[in-house]
Amino acid sequence: MDEEHFIVALVEDRPGVMQRIAGMLRRRNFNIDSISVGTTEIPGISRITMTVHGDRLTLEQAMKQLNKLIEVVKVSELRQEESVVRELALVKVSVKNERARAEVVQYANIFRARIVDVSRQSMMIEITGDEEKLRAFIELMRSYGIIEIARTGKVIMARGAKSVKTREAK
Repeated sequence: MDEEHFIVALVEDRPGVMQRIAGMLRRRNFNIDSISVGTTEIPGISRITMTVHGDRLTLEQAMKQLNKLIEVVKVSELRQEESVVRELALVKVSVKNERARAEVVQYANIFRARIVDVSRQSMMIEITGDEEKLRAFIELMRSYGIIEIARTGKVIMARGAKSVKTREAK
């Protein structure tokens, strides 16, 4: 059965690592729905968080293949129900008058978003949360005229004391 999976890979911070990982997943017929990369608490190690769709068997094979890549230190699957999943979006909206500006500010407050830039004709809002929250906010903003949207990939972290660490860092 085709389902959403969250893969976290701790990798050496070297050029071309993300390309090799994406290429390997592509060869396994995985479509990467979102990907985000950032540094970790360990110097020289980056964390790649990927959201992919596929069946369990294909996922297990892909994780085994990822573990074979030299730069990959550790690969884990995190389950959404045991984790916190967040995404960030910047949404630039047209505000043609003071009424529209006030309404956008009200919506931003309701969604616990922040206004990060204001001009005469537009406002930029920063919003974080799960995919449904971002989708709902973006749909509300469509009536004002969305000028531009930039979204990060999803990031995920296990709840509680469980963590994705390298063997050396445990």
